[in-house]
Amino acid sequence: MATELIMAPEAEQDLDEAYAWYEKQRAGLGVDFLDRADACLRAICRTPLAHQVVHADYRRAMLRRFPYAIFYEYADDKVIVYGIFHTSQDSNKWRERLS
Repeated sequence: MATELIMAPEAEQDLDEAYAWYEKQRAGLGVDFLDRADACLRAICRTPLAHQVVHADYRRAMLRRFPYAIFYEYADDKVIVYGIFHTSQDSNKWRERLS
């Protein structure tokens, strides 16, 4: 059975904001960021239990090339993404969202 991917609205907003920031830095960099995020999300869906549990039942996967982490939960063949945060952000920010 295929794993269903569900993106919380806040996670979609995180992606949009990061894309806009990188695209403003250099044309095409935002697209590269989205490509890396998509690759990470596909990897999560293929092997959702492969990433480290960091808080309660929530897991964290790291993007390649960009300092971002995807926070998600896996249950009942569903991956629910709650946030995509820059790794230098205060850890309380993602913990509050996951609570």
